Amino acid sequence: MDGGPRVPEQRRPGFPAEGEESGALRFGVLGPVRAWRGEETLTTGSPQQRALLAALLLREGRTATAAELIDALWGEEPPSQALAAVRTYASRLRKVLDPGVLVSESGGYAVRGLAEGALDLTRAQDLAAGAEKARSAGDLCHARDLLRRALDLWDGEVLAGVPGPYAHTQRVRLDEWRLQLLETRLDMDLEQGCHAEAVSELTALTAAHPLRERLRELLMLALYRSGRQAEALAVYADTRRLLADELGVDPRPGLQELQHRILQADPGLAEPPAPAEETATATVRPAQLPATVADFTGRAAFVRELSDVLSAASGQTTGRVMAVSALAGIGGVGKTTLAVHVAHQARAAFPDGQLYVDLQGAGARPAEPETVLGSFLRALGTADSAIPDSLEERAALYRSVLDGRRVLVLLDNARDAAQVRPLLPGTDGCAALVTARVRMVDLAGAHLVDLDVMSPEEALALFTKIVGEERVASEREAALDVVGACGFLPLAIRIAASRLAARRTWTVSVLAAKLADERRRLDELQAGDQAVEATFELGYGQLEPAQARAFRLLGLADGPDISLAAAAAVLDLPAHDTEDVLESLVDTSLLESAAPGRYRFHDLVRLYARACAERDENPPSEREAALSRLLDFYLATATGVYAIERPGDRLVDDLEGTRYPGLRFTDGPAALDWLYTESSSLLACVRQAAGTGRLRRAVDLLWAARDLAESGANSRQYEATALAMCDATQAVGDTRAEGRARIALTGFLLVSGRIQQAAGEAGLAVERATASADPTAASWAAQDCGLIALHQHRYSDGKVFFDRAIEGFRAAGNGLCEATALCNLSRAYMGMGNTAKAVEFAENGLAVHVRVGSTMRLANGHYALGVALTTAGRHRDGLAQFSRALTIFVDHRQRLWAGTTHFRIAETHLAARRPGPAAQHAEQALALGCIGGDHMRGNVLKLLGQALSELGQVDRGKACWREALNLYEASGAPEAAAVRALLEPATAA
Repeated sequence: MDGGPRVPEQRRPGFPAEGEESGALRFGVLGPVRAWRGEETLTTGSPQQRALLAALLLREGRTATAAELIDALWGEEPPSQALAAVRTYASRLRKVLDPGVLVSESGGYAVRGLAEGALDLTRAQDLAAGAEKARSAGDLCHARDLLRRALDLWDGEVLAGVPGPYAHTQRVRLDEWRLQLLETRLDMDLEQGCHAEAVSELTALTAAHPLRERLRELLMLALYRSGRQAEALAVYADTRRLLADELGVDPRPGLQELQHRILQADPGLAEPPAPAEETATATVRPAQLPATVADFTGRAAFVRELSDVLSAASGQTTGRVMAVSALAGIGGVGKTTLAVHVAHQARAAFPDGQLYVDLQGAGARPAEPETVLGSFLRALGTADSAIPDSLEERAALYRSVLDGRRVLVLLDNARDAAQVRPLLPGTDGCAALVTARVRMVDLAGAHLVDLDVMSPEEALALFTKIVGEERVASEREAALDVVGACGFLPLAIRIAASRLAARRTWTVSVLAAKLADERRRLDELQAGDQAVEATFELGYGQLEPAQARAFRLLGLADGPDISLAAAAAVLDLPAHDTEDVLESLVDTSLLESAAPGRYRFHDLVRLYARACAERDENPPSEREAALSRLLDFYLATATGVYAIERPGDRLVDDLEGTRYPGLRFTDGPAALDWLYTESSSLLACVRQAAGTGRLRRAVDLLWAARDLAESGANSRQYEATALAMCDATQAVGDTRAEGRARIALTGFLLVSGRIQQAAGEAGLAVERATASADPTAASWAAQDCGLIALHQHRYSDGKVFFDRAIEGFRAAGNGLCEATALCNLSRAYMGMGNTAKAVEFAENGLAVHVRVGSTMRLANGHYALGVALTTAGRHRDGLAQFSRALTIFVDHRQRLWAGTTHFRIAETHLAARRPGPAAQHAEQALALGCIGGDHMRGNVLKLLGQALSELGQVDRGKACWREALNLYEASGAPEAAAVRALLEPATAA
């Protein structure tokens, strides 16, 4: 799962590293003193014997005299037989180690002849040196990886259990070096924009090393870059108070300066400094411009005009501004072609990258600005977990990331100025090119360009470049007739010329004669947007029957694009035949290849294709049949994914049947890949079924795809689709489908923490399920009502609902849902104060999960038992269950559940008086998000504030409480009173 906790790759300490001889000796001192021969662990003897071995290993081949070894083992008070003991230890070690390794020399001893990297400390030193060299060369990614590998070599306390003053000195030295390496790695994390991930680790480190000012400085910077300015300043206040109390000193100048810069909102803190040398990381220097056409023709005045504006933005002329140019014109007039051509010419002036997006403004569902900002931020090197949720926060972070950079942004096919404004850079040195069908007079400061059709000379030149000079020269008049018939519209000219170029037996006159029929063309060419449709008619009329059918039917499907497998369902053809016909359509420019195996229409071409389907598809029922096959494909495949993720859930047996098959998957990751990749198109297919006979299947598809809501992926689309299905089913009076649609909506509302709305929908779901005699829906609705009762602290009511759900699931033989209901019943007993029953039912639920072979839902069983055990005071057992749950949630990309589990782990650590780990896991929960929306975020912030306060970071803790209070007050949550009491203890008393 994108955004889950990253765990470094581990290797058993005794196993050989890559490239090591399997039988060679290896030693470890960055933990207990250990030795291995291949995979065999060797006996290193008593603590004093291990101390002798450690002293020799840390001398890296140099001889240690007997006196030095005695001093190392016993210090100033050695035993009377110390020399004899040293000799005994050395003799015993020789018997364990390879011959010639431990040698006697000049009255002392040395360890010699080890293979390179045989000691974990020397491997760590080599990796650290390599990291320093990589960082100096500007390769931060490699440097961070080397440091991670070096730090992974530590295995607990250095020289653990080894006595003596020498071991103590070395332990202190190596612990300090490890902290320095950690600081260096965290510094590089922040340089690469991984501030959100670093906060959790830094919180734990500052708790463990409260007087280490560099860690505090890094934590302040990470918090500030995560948009948590108040907490960053609170860290400084806590640090200043701690240093004054403990040492009687002020923070060092660097920390004071950072506090001052945060107070001033210094723009230089908003992003890490630029690397010393440019690296080849595509995400840092995006180059997203589509390829420019090789036959670009004319438009010289527009090219010059736009280039001048970009030059002003890039600083190549006097002064620098953030320039915006907005190109407007009818569809097919060449706005995108011109903008891409100008952008390529200006690339050198924007060395920090070029961003591109098709905003789909001509379609029914334009791209959401927050979605585009997320894509742009990832392309600019921002980690997924660092990208905020709201449009305003994403836009602010986007402008901060671009500050000081010279980046060109091409916003293609925009709907209006409102869609564009959040996507504009905010500082000089950057520029934006915008294309749209409307003039953006309300886009402040934009340089407006109205793009008209080509002149006859430019049109003829474009036609000639595509067709070839030789064919046009002998038929110039016919060529002028062709471009005239195209209305001098570039897209129409390109389609006509490309068709002619592909047919060597045609003459220009043949093409001109074909275009002379004005019955379907001339009037349309003079009617604004209809001119584009007339242009597409030229290409459509020349398609082979199979191509034309594919063009018409594929245009019927909503969604941003379509996969090859889904297209095969629409066309009712084998995959290889489908690919052949789609690729031939790509060649005609009527279809685009979005990515390998995925296809899309230009918005206007899709509209034209639908018009063709309404006009030409015979029998007309084939249009409905094509969309029915597409829905069958999505439902059958999504049902298979659901079954893989939830073995034992009989819901799949109670969904509407399908005639057209779907894809089959053998493993969970591939199934989830399909679901998340197809999410937008799948949900669009559901919405498109409103008002048709496909409604029941569409609702069941929404139900089968509930992972899209529960995981936090595509949450807005899922909500909009569920609402549309509720309205559509109610409009036609289908109570069975309406009940199921409202269950899907209720599930989403519960995930997002909107309990009151969920309660209303769940009540309607119960009514509809009862009225339609749908036992499956009735059981699910009862379960949801129980969850709502828990949120509202109506635990006895919750028990009644869960008992009803369990009875229904058992009657249906639905073991997985029964297990889930048993786990939820455990929470009801907890609320009623019966912890013994809570543990019993959680254990029963987990046992059923194991019996039915649950995969992803097994995590919910471990989670529920963990909650019950921690409530009963069995913290260690509860943490073990949470750890198992977290692993499964991460593997199944359940980001919100993983975050919720981190919260429970934090809660448990805090209850056990371990505020350091509690704060670390609370930070993880904030980074991932939780089931329960803003209310749950308030709970996490409240807990984090308590942990920080116990760690002595009082001001930062209060900052967390203030944010929690704002969230509680916004929703009217009763928890607000408790947080006010924390913030105003005197008043509360």
